[in-house]
Amino acid sequence: MTDAAATALMLVCASLVLLMTPGLALFYGGMTRAKSVLNMMMMSFGAMGVAGVVYVLWGYSMSFGGSDIAGLLGNPVENAGLRGVASAVDGVTDTVGADGMPVVDVFGADVWIPEVLFAGFQLTFAIITVALISGAVADRVKFSTWMVFTPIWLTLVYFPIAHMVWGGGILSGAEHGVAALLTGVTDGAANVAPIDFAGGTVVHINAGIAGLVLALVVGKRIGFGKTAMRPHNVPLVMLGAGLLWFGWFGFNAGSELAADGLASLVWVNTTAATAAAILGWLAVERVRDGHATSIGAASGVVAGLVAITPACGNLSPVGSIILGLVAGGLAALAVGLKFRYGYDDSLDVVGVHLVAGLWGTVGAGLLATEGGLLYGGGFDQTLVQIAVALVSLVISGALTLVIALALKATMGWRITDDAEVAGIDSAEHAESGYDLVSRGGRLGVTSAGIQHDARHHDETTEGVHA
Repeated sequence: MTDAAATALMLVCASLVLLMTPGLALFYGGMTRAKSVLNMMMMSFGAMGVAGVVYVLWGYSMSFGGSDIAGLLGNPVENAGLRGVASAVDGVTDTVGADGMPVVDVFGADVWIPEVLFAGFQLTFAIITVALISGAVADRVKFSTWMVFTPIWLTLVYFPIAHMVWGGGILSGAEHGVAALLTGVTDGAANVAPIDFAGGTVVHINAGIAGLVLALVVGKRIGFGKTAMRPHNVPLVMLGAGLLWFGWFGFNAGSELAADGLASLVWVNTTAATAAAILGWLAVERVRDGHATSIGAASGVVAGLVAITPACGNLSPVGSIILGLVAGGLAALAVGLKFRYGYDDSLDVVGVHLVAGLWGTVGAGLLATEGGLLYGGGFDQTLVQIAVALVSLVISGALTLVIALALKATMGWRITDDAEVAGIDSAEHAESGYDLVSRGGRLGVTSAGIQHDARHHDETTEGVHA
């Protein structure tokens, strides 16, 4: 019964998605100042540690457990510890493969893979989502508070939204969902189902609005808006972007859960949209600033990947180019909003993930080859996409605000001003990212930063994305 080709594909794709988080660590780490690089990377690695454990213990059950609770979450106990998923248990799993392992046909297409593999694939999505948020609060938050925030946010925000969208909840095509309310029901399902092929809502809108909330609650870095804070290692940023693009093929194509023609189309759409987004971002930079930058190219990669994620299985290659081109331009413009409105989104989580995620989700309703407004399908699909995006924004934003304020009142978010000026790497981890030696002896390149004029080396993205 187990489909060997699909199983092999998914083992590779799950590994690719897991690679995205170390890639993100490089991308974010290069964008921060030299005195913050290790802390930034540790926030991603810490997310890997926490999410990998809690997803096994209760996350999968809350996201995809067989029992639905009010369309908001799955039963957290039913498959706790992957009971009935990693091994057959009477009364929990009825379908097993020849090796006795539980198998699932997720999309009803007669493509059966081990359920524990599906759980592992989804685990990697949980990891990358919470890690994305960290870029909004770079340089200034206690590592201990971040490590407590991670499991709480996953439990109260990510797992429920994953269930709502992918697990048959209110943001899916189920008869009790938002889409059914807007478009009616036929044979127990919404007449127009929401499109989120690989996580535009679950991952990027979710992480983007959470990043905005945290940035507002935690507050600005010392010197924000007054001191240029440029990336300290641009090659590291570009390497991270390349690894993210590579891993994203597992993210998007793997979401088909089968080695078939649609997965192949998704691969091409992902590439085309990302390439177009690079051009869109660079075009905006060239017109606005007179220069096309390396950071712009790397950021364009991420913006294109984010935008195509929800729509990658529903667009044509040409439609993907259009979606990506607009995404790159919009995100390039959006990263400047933090200066206009005064919120310190350190590494542009809002400008890239929230804005490009919203555009990708809504753009799917415009450009989908079946039901898209621009393909003569009417406004229903676009209306559903807008509604799902707005509901997820409200739910994620409100719950994240409650969590952030609770942690602020108890543990506190901010490191001390002295520690922030000296460098969070030294204060939180007792380490430095760089230890260079000159001919005349040791040159003190520690987490406090390179020993040059701080006015020229007080670095993160603002000076580049402004």
